[in-house]
Amino acid sequence: MATSMRGLTQFIADIRGARVRELEEKRINKEMANIRKKFKDGNLDGYQKKKYVAKIIFTYILGYKVDVGHMEAVNLISSSKYSEKQIGYLAVTLLMHENSDFLRLVVNSIRKDLDANNEVDNCLALHAIANVGGSEMAEALAEDVHRLLISPTSQSFVKKKAALTLLRLYRKHPEVIPATEWALRIVSIMDDQDLGVVVCVTSLVMALAQDNLDAYSVCYTKAVDRLNRLVIEHEYAATYAYYKVPTPWLQVKLLRLLQYYPPSEDPTIGSVLYQVLQAIMNNCAEPSRNVQHNNAQHAILFEAISLAIHLDTNSPLVGTAAVLLARFISSKETNVRYLGLDTLAHLAARADSLEAIKKHQSTIILSLRDKDISVRRRALDLLYSMCDVDNSELIVGELLRYLKVADYALREEMVLKIAILTEKYANSYKWYVDTILQLISAAGDHVGDEVWYRVVQIVTNTEDLQEYAAKVVFEHLKAPSTHESLVKVGGYILGEYGHLIANEAGYSPLEQFQLLHSKSQYCVAATRSLLLSTYIKWVNVFPEIKPQLLNIFDRYRHVLDSELQQRACEFFALASRSDDDELLQNICEEMPPFPPRVSALLGRLNRKHGDTEDKRTWIHGGKEANLDREATKRKTFLVENNGTASSDNQGIMDSLAGLDMSSPSIQAIGSSPQEYPPPLPSDNTPRLTIGPNVDRWFEKLTYTAEGVLYEDIQIQVGIKSRYQGHIGQLAVYLGNKVSAPLTSFTTTVHVNDPEALIVTFAKIPPSTIGPRSQTQQLLHIECKKTFTTPPILTVSFLAGSHQTIAIRLPVVITKFFEHVKLGQSDFFERWKLIGGPPREAQSIFPIDLTLNDQLDLPKHRLIVSGHRLNILDDIDPNPSNLVAAGVLHMSVDGKVGCLLRLEPNREAKLCRLTSRSTSEEVAAEVLKLIQKALSTGPRS
Repeated sequence: MATSMRGLTQFIADIRGARVRELEEKRINKEMANIRKKFKDGNLDGYQKKKYVAKIIFTYILGYKVDVGHMEAVNLISSSKYSEKQIGYLAVTLLMHENSDFLRLVVNSIRKDLDANNEVDNCLALHAIANVGGSEMAEALAEDVHRLLISPTSQSFVKKKAALTLLRLYRKHPEVIPATEWALRIVSIMDDQDLGVVVCVTSLVMALAQDNLDAYSVCYTKAVDRLNRLVIEHEYAATYAYYKVPTPWLQVKLLRLLQYYPPSEDPTIGSVLYQVLQAIMNNCAEPSRNVQHNNAQHAILFEAISLAIHLDTNSPLVGTAAVLLARFISSKETNVRYLGLDTLAHLAARADSLEAIKKHQSTIILSLRDKDISVRRRALDLLYSMCDVDNSELIVGELLRYLKVADYALREEMVLKIAILTEKYANSYKWYVDTILQLISAAGDHVGDEVWYRVVQIVTNTEDLQEYAAKVVFEHLKAPSTHESLVKVGGYILGEYGHLIANEAGYSPLEQFQLLHSKSQYCVAATRSLLLSTYIKWVNVFPEIKPQLLNIFDRYRHVLDSELQQRACEFFALASRSDDDELLQNICEEMPPFPPRVSALLGRLNRKHGDTEDKRTWIHGGKEANLDREATKRKTFLVENNGTASSDNQGIMDSLAGLDMSSPSIQAIGSSPQEYPPPLPSDNTPRLTIGPNVDRWFEKLTYTAEGVLYEDIQIQVGIKSRYQGHIGQLAVYLGNKVSAPLTSFTTTVHVNDPEALIVTFAKIPPSTIGPRSQTQQLLHIECKKTFTTPPILTVSFLAGSHQTIAIRLPVVITKFFEHVKLGQSDFFERWKLIGGPPREAQSIFPIDLTLNDQLDLPKHRLIVSGHRLNILDDIDPNPSNLVAAGVLHMSVDGKVGCLLRLEPNREAKLCRLTSRSTSEEVAAEVLKLIQKALSTGPRS
């Protein structure tokens, strides 16, 4: 650029050639005067504007104040030439702040460049938005940046810049970004084939998910899938291998993203994630000679260990991690020691048992003397987190010894942590008082008011401790050098409880007064005020030293400090009253116990460790401190007969294989695909997809094993199922009907009542379905209790635009019935035994007749038997009536029997359905399902 503008080159050379600052300023002032004249005259072409604005930018970079050239920079942004537009954007980002009035003039030009088909213009505009990023600009252009990010025509490098620009805007002005509305569309880009795009979008998703966990929950599956492809399947381009480590930046971000969510309840996802973490730890078992390779491996390893701790502290992975961490804290490399101590602190903050960490307690204590302060700080955090009842005295003692030589930057934090640990794990109140007074004596100015306040609260609330505390604080005050915080504690405790030791040798009232008052001359006015309150209490309990105390009050009546003067005057007047001792006694009564309250020390420590970047998933301290942050434990998918279930798995898979989506028998009922409602827009919250054909197909599949569940012009969803007892497996066939691939394909299942029904994928769903091809997903189903709402399958994909459909899966309570054979006498005996309501449900509804006005008995038998109830023949005298029986299997609530009678009336065109069950919920659900199926089922 400089070679093409000779004036700029000469200007820079003149500045560099100036021998003193005065000559430099003279040359700059001359140039600025010339530029103002040129701008004022006008009639400048684009090249001249570019040259003069470049000189202004250089002057600004040197540190000189610039008040000219803003409008010319705005005009250059609108230029069609790249070199002029570039200088214009550079001037805007450097010379204008986010609240500048000139920014309003460039918004339309920036929007025009965002909408342009030129990728270079797009990138210049994105850079300007990210660098300036004011609230007005964010509000005006956030939609355009988002559109550029999700556009299928955007180049990869444009998507990367758009993602990072959105991240910048969200961090500065989160209220402007509709994060929830954009969730599915942004997360879908995590399936992009360009790993550079995935890295940038993952950074954006991390920031958005921290504040919108539910909206971005689908990213969990995508993160696990991407890690599996990188670590296990080695699916990455060679250009993204950093010293033979596949894209370590992306792996670290994905592992950290997973820590914001509770462990997945899906055993398939949990199994895949376990394999990934195990592979990462195995890869890092032996260090390499290459430093860069080790750095990349260690970055991934420490994040993987943190995730393993987050998932389950009792897993074998965490045991392996503890062994690795023990090796790392003794490493010669400072960075490795730092990370090892920090990760051990995470383990100590979450683990049920600290035995694995205590084995290396001596090494950790030695780390307090490490040459690097950051390592010393991490060692302090780890000792704080691993402290418990067994090792508290040892750790607190070591911290007290180290406090005397510790860095000043660490002392305040050390004081807080020592005070908290002493209070939390004190095995006796005497040890607590001794330790805290040693702490106050050693720490000096680093003791905050919260520390001595807490000592006073505990002593006041513990009657057995008051006499001992008075003696110990008296002994500490005898030291030649006493810190003011100790004087405050001494003043309060001796004023309240000094009379408890006044009769013992060496603790007389006069000795207490002389010792305490000798320290006052070195104290500030606030501490002297507290000591005056101590003296007035002594007037009440120690009349023998009243003259000395009155003398002190009299002297302080003439000081300049208003607080001291007022107290002295009031106390002198009160102590001089000889006729009303009762008033003095009432005023100087002993302080009552403090109400129970949370220690202010914890609040002070947590404020000190506030979240400055990504939100922390744990805090320093024991497991109790992290209970409110502890993730929900994974629920284990249990089967009563594990051996039977696993052995039947292959047979069920074979029976579910090969559903022909193009078969005429499946293209059943009625209408063309165009009658279906179109898929939802990309940025809307998924709603249940409804329509006459969708509802009809769902109802048919409640009593049949296979068929079409949903179809439109792009996608077809078919179902094939098999159930055995309380266990079921359902194959979902997803067919792409168009000639282009469906990318960023995501399938999730929502269960309304997870305590009653479990539905999980057998493997992670694919992210792409090829053109005119079909993929199969197997779902494992377990009925634990009775349920009323079927699970919802949500499918989203990119096909030009982002589309989402949500459809009900035909998983209903009758799928878990099993046939029962009963004779006539047994049936009616049990019918009577069950009795009427609430275990009986009955409904009367209209029925369709055949073309000959006859009852459609085959249809009735088909529907009832399709709901897995055994039709009992020759039970009812009326051949038109149907009698059926079945047993519902549930893994938690056990087995429930159900009896049913269906009585059609041809003349009245009505049907009465009665079901009796040992459970009223089952009776109502069976009635509802079969009644609806009979009313809307296929006609003969």
